Amino acid sequence: MIQISSLILIIVISGIIALLLTPLVKKIAQRLAILDYPNQRKIHLQPTPLLGGLAIYFSLILTIYFTTNINKEIIGLISASTLIVLLGLLDDFKNVSAKLRLLIQLFAALIIVLSGVRLNIIDNHTLSSFLEPLLTVLWIVGITNAFNFFDGMDGLSVGLGIICSLFFAIIAYQNSQTTVTMIAVALMGACLGFFPFNFKMKKNASIFLGDSGSTLIGFVLATLAVMGEWAENNPVKALSIPLLILGVLIFDMLYISIARIKTGKVNNFSQWLDYVGKDHLHHRLIAMDLSPKQCVLLIYTLTTTLGLAAVILKNGQTIDAVLGIFQMLLILLIVTILMRKGGERLVRKNLVHDLNKHGITISDAKSAKHREKVTTSDIK
Repeated sequence: MIQISSLILIIVISGIIALLLTPLVKKIAQRLAILDYPNQRKIHLQPTPLLGGLAIYFSLILTIYFTTNINKEIIGLISASTLIVLLGLLDDFKNVSAKLRLLIQLFAALIIVLSGVRLNIIDNHTLSSFLEPLLTVLWIVGITNAFNFFDGMDGLSVGLGIICSLFFAIIAYQNSQTTVTMIAVALMGACLGFFPFNFKMKKNASIFLGDSGSTLIGFVLATLAVMGEWAENNPVKALSIPLLILGVLIFDMLYISIARIKTGKVNNFSQWLDYVGKDHLHHRLIAMDLSPKQCVLLIYTLTTTLGLAAVILKNGQTIDAVLGIFQMLLILLIVTILMRKGGERLVRKNLVHDLNKHGITISDAKSAKHREKVTTSDIK
């Protein structure tokens, strides 16, 4: 088993590389005008450099290459991650069509499967030989996009990357899975090195991850979830642990996807990939008068709570897995209530904004309340 001191060294090395590279990629983004410009669907108010994902990518890949034993799985992860980052960079330079983006993501996930990493959840050999690779690809693509969708506030995605990789590392270390542990701590270190530039309590972020960064973090975490053997001979626990660690992220993706389909904002998969809206959990929390920093810290807390439940579950019995899932459902119930209330606030604010835009003032409170009730269903 690898020593904790060695893991700390990996975190430090990865973090220092990211810390040194971030100012460099920031200057490159500014010089090439690769900036994220404000618009009505975004929260930031000033053009902000992208390409932060490059700092995390080089930090992660260099650390993995020089500290782990290179095998088929590592080669697959490096190759697929490189493809994901190149796709993200292309998307940051010039918007890539949803179909091409999906095709490349599927191919990257297939590289992971061909390297020997896949889900192991079906006992029937005939079914597993087909279904497990398919489910693995769908899982990786889903989590990759979920992370990209969720990257809407300073420090949100990179902070979740730190928290999720930490809990994957803890449990993998307890299970004596050296490779998974080292990849997880390398990712955590890279995110930690980038974090000070992306999350500042009294200032705005000086650089964003960009699609290259958010999709890379999601892709690596999704792969780690499949690589790890989280519970021996206990499929309930094995499935529960990754779901708990990534629970808030998965729930947000499912909730907004259902809401967008229900309200007709998304009618096909291409629209689902391309749609950008202010209806995620963090947007709804802002509508409830929380500051952006408070929203991010609350989401950190929710994710940490579920991660701790996953660690406790690791050493528990099947009943503990059931209780862990029940705890997750209770937390997500609270999140659902917050999202619905936040959705109502969003509708109200949008209604008032639209009316004011047309020079209309609402003087009759009952009329305003009636209008709100009529339109609230559009966002739920």
